[in-house]
Amino acid sequence: MANKIVPHERIENRIFLIWGKKVMLDRDLADLYGVKTSYLNRQVRRNIDRFPSDFMFQLTSKEYNNLICHFGTSNLKSQSVISSWGGVRKLPFAFTEHGILMLSSVLNSPRAVHVNIQIMRAFVRLRQILAGNKELAEKLKELENKVEGHDADIKAIFDAIKELMSPPPEKTKRIGFLR
Repeated sequence: MANKIVPHERIENRIFLIWGKKVMLDRDLADLYGVKTSYLNRQVRRNIDRFPSDFMFQLTSKEYNNLICHFGTSNLKSQSVISSWGGVRKLPFAFTEHGILMLSSVLNSPRAVHVNIQIMRAFVRLRQILAGNKELAEKLKELENKVEGHDADIKAIFDAIKELMSPPPEKTKRIGFLR
């Protein structure tokens, strides 16, 4: 089987931050695994003991609507989940990284295994990016603290320069010998 079943951009664009956790929605995972969402959720229900609340949780309607507002409907709704009245039939499940790992054993297909490997690599790549940003933020804070300590010194230097640049007072006392 090919090493690259799904482009990593397609996976990374489907990872959301909800409740401070990086998660993927059931319908996005089903699409990546090449199965129907109902099949994925049925397999999860049959093995529910493998999916504690820190592995999987169902979104509330408010959370789902917030996702739609931020990411648009094209990323979050598919024709199979929109009911005739325009709403979503069932609110999606969100799977954390550990829940996604568990999915490969529940779905038990070669494609699920290969897609899971790619998803785990995407999660690792995101962690590396976040760690790099955290280091950069810390360095900027250090620099900011250094500069803040020198504000008074810099102001004194500018004041001295301005004083030297200003014209001398008009009446000055002459220095030297008088004739």
